[in-house]
Amino acid sequence: MKNIDIQIQQLQRDKYHSRWSPKILADIARLKAGEPLDYVIGWAPFLRCRIDLSAHPLIPRPETEFWTEAFISDAGHRTPNKSLRVLDIFSGSGCIGIAILKHLPKSHVDFADIDPLVLRGIKISARKNRIPPSRYHLIPSDILKNTRGVYNAIVANPPYIGTKKYVQPSVLKYEPRKALFGGKDGLRFIKALIKTAPQHLSLDGVLWMEYDPSQKKAIEKLFAAQQYRNVQFHKDQYSRWRYVMAQRPA
Repeated sequence: MKNIDIQIQQLQRDKYHSRWSPKILADIARLKAGEPLDYVIGWAPFLRCRIDLSAHPLIPRPETEFWTEAFISDAGHRTPNKSLRVLDIFSGSGCIGIAILKHLPKSHVDFADIDPLVLRGIKISARKNRIPPSRYHLIPSDILKNTRGVYNAIVANPPYIGTKKYVQPSVLKYEPRKALFGGKDGLRFIKALIKTAPQHLSLDGVLWMEYDPSQKKAIEKLFAAQQYRNVQFHKDQYSRWRYVMAQRPA
């Protein structure tokens, strides 16, 4: 946890625009009780976007921001003058898809999540970041169950923590468990996604996915079993294996 004085300074700056308000006293009490600063402020920065957290989705992480920026850079080089159709699956806060919409003007993003509350939060984020409604669509869906059509890319930060993994008490107390845990080995949703994603990818479509470093070997086998092409594993800014990109099977 950040030093409480630093947290209070950031709270006053980002929520109260550096002005005094009696409401800040209740927010300081929330901070002292251990509630994450981003929830108390109500939004989080992500690749120069403002991500609404009023529905208390999973708080965007720096590791996710790192590979999202890599995706945006890669897509910008591959298809600079073409429209890009993207599915943000397990979208949660929608930080990945919102950043894509913000930085790739010719992109269209479908957000799919099982929780209708977080989908409403994504709508708020889109409005705050001046994303027109015509450029995105919200889909209540259990993994890919309710998705239709074909995408140039699927981006995913699935629940991938194993039930026996250590998780910080404050995360367990305040953040949504369904966005964190993926079964005993953390691979429950990853397995389902790798198996079903090809049905929703264009011929040259790619899947970008975040995972836990300990899962790399298991995920390599899952991609091989489904015959994905050009599977590339990458490290995050902390030099830990963190995300993978794979092209649809032939």
